[in-house]
Amino acid sequence: MYYYGGYDMGYLLIALIATVLGAITQAYIRRAYSKWSAVDASFGGTGADVAKNMLAHAGVSDVGFARIDGTLTDHYDPRDNTLHLSEDNSYGGSVASVAVACHEAGHAIQHAQHYSPVQIRTALVPVVNLTQGTWSLVFFAGIMLQLTGLVQLALILFAASVLFQLVTLPVEFDASRRALVYLSEEGHEIDQKGAKEVLTAAALTYVAAALMSVLQLLYLTSRTRRR
Repeated sequence: MYYYGGYDMGYLLIALIATVLGAITQAYIRRAYSKWSAVDASFGGTGADVAKNMLAHAGVSDVGFARIDGTLTDHYDPRDNTLHLSEDNSYGGSVASVAVACHEAGHAIQHAQHYSPVQIRTALVPVVNLTQGTWSLVFFAGIMLQLTGLVQLALILFAASVLFQLVTLPVEFDASRRALVYLSEEGHEIDQKGAKEVLTAAALTYVAAALMSVLQLLYLTSRTRRR
């Protein structure tokens, strides 16, 4: 695009949009989570209890449960086949707690049923662990040394990270879908309504991150081709 004071204004604009969009989506998920954390779910149990029932309903056993510090730090780790739930979602019985716990249970079910996007995402993990921290160093080294091949290598490395984010989208959407199906079948309307709002807000954070990464890759690729 254009330079001002030695800075690439196009790239700075993308970085600014990414920062603002990230802040908006994070505020949205926290607002939705806070709202439905104040509403009791109809199940009468904790988030962990409902997640265990969801797993049993799907015929999935031997999934572990562990508490993790923080807020909205919940995740399923396929390496130890364990749902790591924050204290509020593990021991709380709110609609938000149940929604998040069931979403993570959805990931455990995906793993047990060998859901294809999960297998692709898992295969990409070691690649992304390598590329995520190195692509920018390679890119700037290529720019400083004026080595087109090095710049192109950096973009390929970055593309692997972008691909990982894109593959993550169907994984997250499907986990939420599984949670909502279970809550609609076994719970009440309030559970489904609140869970849908919380999980939609969470999904938007992944969509926003993937969108900005794609735009960044396209922009850097176009700038490189003009050189």
